[in-house]
Order: sequence, then structure tokens, then C-alpha cells
Amino acid sequence: MGKMVAIEGCQDKYISRGSMKRNNLASASMVTACFVFIVFFFALESNLSIVSKINVSRSITHQDKKRLELKSASKWGSLLLPQGPSPYPQGSQISCDRSHQNYDICSINGPTTLDPTTSTFFLVDPAPASAEKIRPYPRKWENYLMQRIEEVTISSGPSSPKCEVQHNVPALVFSVGGYTGNFWHEFNDGFIPLFITVHSIFPNQEIVLVIDKARGWWISKYAELLHAFSKQPIILLDNDTATHCFTSATIGLISHGYMTVDPTLMPNSKTFVHFRGLLDEAYSHGRIRNRNNSPSTRPRLMLMSRRGGLGRVILNQVEVKRVSEDMGFEVTVFEPTPKTSLRQAYALINSSHAMVGVHGAALTHSLFLRPGSVFVQVVPLGLEWVAEVCFGTSAKAMGLDYMEYKINAEESSLIEKYNKNDTVIKDPVAFRGKSWSDAAMNIYLKEQNVKLDLFRFREYLKKVYKKAKRFMDKGEG
Repeated sequence: MGKMVAIEGCQDKYISRGSMKRNNLASASMVTACFVFIVFFFALESNLSIVSKINVSRSITHQDKKRLELKSASKWGSLLLPQGPSPYPQGSQISCDRSHQNYDICSINGPTTLDPTTSTFFLVDPAPASAEKIRPYPRKWENYLMQRIEEVTISSGPSSPKCEVQHNVPALVFSVGGYTGNFWHEFNDGFIPLFITVHSIFPNQEIVLVIDKARGWWISKYAELLHAFSKQPIILLDNDTATHCFTSATIGLISHGYMTVDPTLMPNSKTFVHFRGLLDEAYSHGRIRNRNNSPSTRPRLMLMSRRGGLGRVILNQVEVKRVSEDMGFEVTVFEPTPKTSLRQAYALINSSHAMVGVHGAALTHSLFLRPGSVFVQVVPLGLEWVAEVCFGTSAKAMGLDYMEYKINAEESSLIEKYNKNDTVIKDPVAFRGKSWSDAAMNIYLKEQNVKLDLFRFREYLKKVYKKAKRFMDKGEG
């Protein structure tokens, strides 16, 4: 597939969600005592076959039993075991699933040693030696991007390096070396797939996160959120030099698509609401943080601001703020930077009743809004689809009152450069074609700013205010 470019928080081609086949267990009626005996013997032999895949040199722990239950009794067995004919010898404890369009994932189902200097996991196995390589980042379809993701090797053979640090829990390995620094991608390609993977493969288990390309600033920024996933010290794959041993390991993250947690693909029916709950636990420990001690009679509106030069700037932002205040809102202009504290941002946004902003990565802060609050995405020309995929889907999934303000041609700065009958203005979908070219992206994402029609926007704000005031009056702070 040719080069595909990220849309500052979205891709140009929708990846359909795969589905896992469910194993249907047919109940057998008793016919004769002989038949019962045969069935019992067959079931016993099957279970022994599964257990034999666990390294016989160690005892089976409670965590091992949970993994066996997942592998043998749930739809996630198809994730942890190879798809189709196994490429590994009989009895091998390495299994990989490369059938998904979004991601690859491999599992080492036994004790393993990591040498971080070579990004290699070693598994002692009497079976013939084998090796597997995987790039643990869930944007598999972007070939040019995946080339920047360092490969992790899984090596099976008669020996492994001496263990220097012992961990009595499994390892979960992934990379953040893709679109690091883009706030939307941090969640879409990182924390949401991490949530899905942890709750699919390691429910109620302690794990060690092994992360590649995690810089110091990244760890500091997301420390509280990472701690919500695991209390164990994080291993930085490209900085560590000591060998580490784990009870098992999973390399790669599961993705259900853009900003999505599909409960039908989760063994425990987790939803996006549960992911939002994790954010609440990480940044407020489940407590609502109000900005002031005295209750306000005015709904608090967060007006998201963008800097000049990035595109999609509200050119009349001062006037928009004034109109919003005249409508009855208490308005805060919020312009996040890479150094913005997420705890402070969470406290500010979580105490708001409404948010308004133009489509862009910063709107990922909408994840910090409380369910029931109002989220208005201003949609520039040509961005209807990406607006829905990047933020509309997640907003509705977490229970926000989601609204879109789609600008008219006269509200776009593109009208100053192109004729109103030009295809760029009149029919952006036809102009773009089936995929986003660099030229189309530059036009709609970088060249385009917005100047809201204040009369039209004021009328729109009346609906926003009524909803936000209703939410506030429910005693939501």
C-alpha cells in the first residue's frame, strides 16, 4: 500500500473492525454409558494437551490458569493462538496473530528472558530453534510509518541469557515511536489500544509495561495514566541494559479502530465509558474537581484555542468569547501546549459544562469532560468525515451531549483564495477523491482558518447554553 498521511489525529481511510469467531459448545445428550466414557476421555486428553504447552519446569500459578481459561474458553483464544496452520513446531510456546489490518500481536506462553540491548525475548524450548519479529505499534497499514518502529525479536532455542532482574508477572511490550507528540495519536494509537489489550489478555492481573521509544518527557507527562495501568516499574526498552525475566510476555497492542472500544470484541464487555473511568481514576481518583469552592450560576464553557500557523484557527476568537459570555457562559480560553500538565488540564475541563473548539488534536481533551456535558466540534470545510471519526464517535460512546457546528463556505478562509464555485469549496469530497493527498491535506487542514458568523453562531449557542445549564442544574457542579 502506498504512503498514507495522518490527519493530525485521523487517517484518511476507515479500517473496518474485525470480529472474533465465537466457539459454540454443543451440549451432548446421554445415550449410553460407553458414549459418556468416550466423551469424558476425549475432553480429558484435550485438556492435558493444553496444559502440556506450559513449560513443565514451573508450577502453574493462578495467572497461568486465567490465561488458559482465556485461550481455551473465550473468543480471545483466536488472538493468543496462531491463525491457520501453525508456523511453529508442535509444543512451541510462541504464537502470533497477523490476521488483523490494524495490528500484529505475539504471545510467549511461558518463562522468557528479555535482552533490551537487542530487543530480543528468549524462550528456552527443546523444539527446533525458531525466531519471530514484530513491530509493536497498531498502525500496521502505514508501511512508511511502521518502518520507523523498531522490531522486537522472539527467539526460541536451547539456551537464553542469564537473568539479572526477575519479575514474577507477565510483560506487555509496545512502542510509542510513531506519531509521538500528537495528543490524539497518543490516545488513538497508544492508551486506548493499551486499555483494550490489558482488559482482553490480562484481566485483573499485574503486568510490567515494556515500552520502546519512550522519552523522559513522555514518561513524565503520562506517568499518572501509566500508573493506572500498572503499579510495576516501567522498563524502557531502548535505555535498559539488564536482562529481565518474566512469567510470559505479549508483544503488541490490540486496536478496534479509531478512538473505539468495541464491547462485542471484549471478553469482559468493557466499553469506552470504562476507559473514561480509568482517566478519572488516574487524574482525580474518582473525585470531581471543581475550580472554585463557591457554586457558579453560569455554566462554564471551555473555548479551545489554536495557535496561528497550524491552520483551523478561529480568526475572530475574541468576538466569539464575548458572544459566549453574553449568552450567559463563564468562558475560559484554553490553549494547551506539549508542556501542559494533564492533571491541571483534567481538573479544568472536568469541572466545565461545555467545550467548543475547531477540529484538531487538542480536542482530544474532550476525553476529560464529564458524561452529560456538552461538546461542540466546529467542523471546517472538507472535514466532516474525519471530525466524526476522530471525536464524534468517542464523544457519543462516553456519554457526552455531542454537537457539530459545520461552517458555511463564507466562514472559511478558503473563500478568499478559491472561487465559491470551485470544487475545493463546493464539493470537497469530490476534490479529495478516495484518499487524502498531501495537497488536499494542506488545503483543508493547514491553509484553512475559520471566521464564525457571529449571528449564526449566537443562535447555535442558545441550544448549547440550554443543554449546559440543564447539566449544571442537575447538581453536576
